[in-house]
Amino acid sequence: MSKIHLFFPSLFVILAELFYLSHADVGTAAHYRPPYLPTACYGNDAGQFPSSNLFGAAGEGIWDNGAACGRQYLVRCISASVPRTCNPGQTIQIRIVDRALTSVSRPSRNGATMVLSTTAFGIIANPSASSVNIEFQQ
Repeated sequence: MSKIHLFFPSLFVILAELFYLSHADVGTAAHYRPPYLPTACYGNDAGQFPSSNLFGAAGEGIWDNGAACGRQYLVRCISASVPRTCNPGQTIQIRIVDRALTSVSRPSRNGATMVLSTTAFGIIANPSASSVNIEFQQ
């Protein structure tokens, strides 16, 4: 078999894997500070927060009439209005515990796809930014 015949099937497999792995959406992330309780999802139950403090509030685009509660998302910063705001290579897994529109603590920017805890936001981006562009998937 020639090298060209071996190359094309391999290329197809690589492209198929890349396509499969890129089932992510893009949006924006803001951040919010304590107090986080009560939340729209679980009220005053402090046990709703993961011990890692990687959680967030769903924006209206993903709120889904409350079905977003408990969902987990992989989130990474892809860009921002200020260069070098994103922390390259950092992907976090967050749990949705609240609705951004009604959260007790107000987001750093309204209208974001998701609003991350200060801990979560600080891992993927410079915490002084009010918002960043993100890629996220369940």
